[in-house]
Amino acid sequence: MEHKRRGASRQPWQCLVFVALLFSLKGSFAQIRYSIAEEMKDGAAVGNIAKDLGIDPRTLKERGFRIVSSSKESHFQIDQNDGILYVKGKIDREEVCERSSVCLIDVKTVLENPLEIHYVAVEVVDVNDHAPSFPEREKRLEIGESAMPGTRYQLPAARDPDGGTNSVQMYKLSTNDHFRIDVKERDGDRKMPFLVIQKPLDRETKQFYKLQLTAIDGGRPPKSGSMNIIVDVLDVNDNMPVFTKEVYSVTLNENSPVGTTVIQVNATDLDDGPNGDVFYTFGNDVDSKLRELFDLDSITGNILVKGNINFEEQKSYEIDIKASDRGAIPLTADKSVIIKVVDVNDNVPEIDVTSFASAIPEDSRPGTTVALISVHDLDDGQNGKISLSLPDDIAFKLMPSTKDNVYSLVTKSPLDRESMYEYDIVLVAKDAGEPSLSSIKTIKVIISDVNDNPPVFLFTPYMFYVAENNIPGDSMFSVSAFDRDFNENALVSYQICRDCGDDSKYTSAININSENGMVYALKSFDFETVKTFKFHVLATDSGTPARSSNATCSPSVTVFILDQNDNSPLILSPLSSNGSAEGVEEIPRNVNAGHLVAKVRAYDLDVGYNGWLLFALHEVSDHTLFGLDRYTGQIRTLRPFTETDEAKHKLVILVKDNGNVSLSATATVLINLVEPREAFAASDVQGILKDEDENNVTFYLIITLGSVSTLFLISIIVLIVMQCSKSTDYSSKYLQETNYDGTLCHSIQYRSGDKRYMLVGPRMSIGSTIVPGSNGNTLVVPDRRRRASGEWWHINLYSAQISTCEGLAV
Repeated sequence: MEHKRRGASRQPWQCLVFVALLFSLKGSFAQIRYSIAEEMKDGAAVGNIAKDLGIDPRTLKERGFRIVSSSKESHFQIDQNDGILYVKGKIDREEVCERSSVCLIDVKTVLENPLEIHYVAVEVVDVNDHAPSFPEREKRLEIGESAMPGTRYQLPAARDPDGGTNSVQMYKLSTNDHFRIDVKERDGDRKMPFLVIQKPLDRETKQFYKLQLTAIDGGRPPKSGSMNIIVDVLDVNDNMPVFTKEVYSVTLNENSPVGTTVIQVNATDLDDGPNGDVFYTFGNDVDSKLRELFDLDSITGNILVKGNINFEEQKSYEIDIKASDRGAIPLTADKSVIIKVVDVNDNVPEIDVTSFASAIPEDSRPGTTVALISVHDLDDGQNGKISLSLPDDIAFKLMPSTKDNVYSLVTKSPLDRESMYEYDIVLVAKDAGEPSLSSIKTIKVIISDVNDNPPVFLFTPYMFYVAENNIPGDSMFSVSAFDRDFNENALVSYQICRDCGDDSKYTSAININSENGMVYALKSFDFETVKTFKFHVLATDSGTPARSSNATCSPSVTVFILDQNDNSPLILSPLSSNGSAEGVEEIPRNVNAGHLVAKVRAYDLDVGYNGWLLFALHEVSDHTLFGLDRYTGQIRTLRPFTETDEAKHKLVILVKDNGNVSLSATATVLINLVEPREAFAASDVQGILKDEDENNVTFYLIITLGSVSTLFLISIIVLIVMQCSKSTDYSSKYLQETNYDGTLCHSIQYRSGDKRYMLVGPRMSIGSTIVPGSNGNTLVVPDRRRRASGEWWHINLYSAQISTCEGLAV
């Protein structure tokens, strides 16, 4: 869009340029003024600021030529290449300056090095881009036929966002004989139109007039907007409304639904049009309470129910109704309406509970009074007769008193808090009206506890496993009992029974926490001394009087001591006369490879893995001559001897067990090589000594194996008896362990139902637990090798003595 300047030719971007330069010591600033038309296109040029200020365009970027604006977005932007100011977005003068006569937009520009501030004032010149418009398209006026000529009626003024001569300048009214337009000037060049009557109006000649008012602005070309004016000529009101009845009376049932029509009043008016149009309102004497109960249709005259009509509150109502016409000076008539309310059975029985005992002890006798209950109904006659009932399947009943509608709630059977600790008693009151009304009330009765139950242990018997060499004072395990009573009656304390016969033998070695049932060891246990012991625990509640589990009912606790690797291997052979593990062997030089030179025998007091011994060569003079079997301890030659081999050799044998922390011992075997004749003579003497040693060892082995076999048979018999005594019928069968690694010399695995068990020696992991319901014989050990079917492995540890590898290496 091009810009216009009065008295000058058109240019691409400015009509007026005014430059003022001011200089100071610290900086300089200049002011330029441009004039543009509103609604120029985005990117339209306003003026070349650099050229008008005489600034070299090549230094604009280097000096950071820019617009400094406030938080409001700027309407302009500067090109740093040539210094031209461009329009940024569409500028609407009516939005920026509203109705100001002069619209100026200040733009602040800055140059640095040295600092220069230039102010640019851009005047936005108005363009006649808006037409006048009225606030409404049609205006309806009602003018009485008695209105005198010269009477003025104000009309809505037209609005034009443009300013100056582009705003509204004049009004025109369509041609007619009875009306004209008069314009009154207001502040801000506003013009207010008035409709003026020129001739008297006659409704009988013409009932209405349709006119058109046009507003015209001063633009070139001018723009205009119009509004239709409808003038209704009103009749003169000279007749009042008259009701059709002398008396209005009606009956109404209480509790009638909202919206129910009570009665219709009717009045007529002989006038025509609004003067004969009758509408109805409440009289001035009708208070707010009546207006909340009743509503009046102003057109039809219907009186409607608006609120709750209650016979018990008021039996009749008198309402004043006013009928009015719609004349310029309305005329009215009054009439009273009498409404009589009819009583119905609309009140439900009410239940009141007095002297209520919210809690009663469970040992209360039948007939104990719990509460006094009264019922009443606001209705009379049959509507006020009430019956009270409660469910039959509870431990309470109602007893009527000598006074009507008063009852006692009493117990009818013994109470047991452990079976039912509270009752929600539902009381139902029902009247004899038609239809009958009823109400329900629920009262909560709490049964207070009486100490009538002794403590009961969760499991019986208990079985626990404790590692030997435990620290005195450390907790070993805990027992737990519960009491079905409540609060203090259920607070259980524990103590160890120290007078329970043979099972009290080791009670001096343990103690129990009376509050939580945690059992502590008072001394360190030794598996080699005692392998298992029993004791009894008594549980007592805190009720009054206190109840406890007696010695007969208290559970027995069986404690199995688990072996720890606390014994080093003992060397049985070789053994010198002074007791040291050292022996001398003489062998001829002509023996072949594989010849048995000697056999190291050892024993470990521990059992299981802790007693399983392995042999290893710790020191050897020649690794090529002798070899050692790691399981049997046999020393054999690896090759025939040669002339260059030494005549004496020393072998140090390391014997160690397989405990988590392995313990070991060493034995020394000195081997002398002799000629065949010397060896034969020496072998006779040594043979006699070896036979004696072997006979002693064999005797010890027979005793040990006999003891182990006897314990094994006893354990198997006990296991079979315990399995047969179970209530569930399990089909057991022995299984073969596919991943047996040789760590247990003898173990038996079997399956019972969907569980898998293994009968082993006493070795087990610390912290193992007993499965409830397993008769105390099953130790649950989570197996990392979980089977595909998802079942877990269980290890039966009933006997802590069963093992054929108790540390004796033969």
